[in-house]
Amino acid sequence: MKREMKIQAGPVRAEAELNDTETAKAVWNALPIRANASTWGEEIFFEIPVRHPQELGQETVQAGDLGYWPPGRAFCVFFGPTPASRGDEIRPASPVTVIGHLRGDPKAFRHVRDGAALCSPTVKSLEKLSGGTAGITTGALNCPRKFPEKTGGCACAYYGLFPLCRYW
Repeated sequence: MKREMKIQAGPVRAEAELNDTETAKAVWNALPIRANASTWGEEIFFEIPVRHPQELGQETVQAGDLGYWPPGRAFCVFFGPTPASRGDEIRPASPVTVIGHLRGDPKAFRHVRDGAALCSPTVKSLEKLSGGTAGITTGALNCPRKFPEKTGGCACAYYGLFPLCRYW
C-alpha cells in the first residue's frame, strides 16, 4: 500500500512517501500529527505518539530521508549536515530507522525555525481537487465536518484546522 503524506512546517509544505517498515506503518497509524519543530543543524525533529524499537538503524542518512529516532520518540526530516556530521555526510545524533523520503527539494526545510508549528496529515491518494483549497485532497469530501460552500468539502480547511483533518 502506498503511504503518502504531507508535511507542513512553518512556511514549508512538502509531500513524502513512507516506506514499508513496521516503524513507518506505526507512524502512518498515528497520523495526523501536530507538533512544534525543533532544529538540530540541517534536521528538524519533533516528538510523536509512537513508541517503536530500532529497525534497521542507520548511522548516516541522505538528504530528504525521513527518520524515526527511538530515544526521543521523534520524527526527523533530514536536509543536510547536523552537528554530529563529519564532512558532508548527514549523521543523526544516534541511529535512526529510515521510514520514508521527501519528494522535491529537501533544502526548502532550511526555512523552518525552531518552534515552528508542524503538522503531518495523511493523503489518501494523489488525486487532488482541481481548484481545491489549502491542499485539500478528494478525501476531504468524506470529512465528517462538511462545509462545501466554503472549501469544496471540508470545514477543517475553512477554519484553519486542516492540519488536524485525516482527510486533508
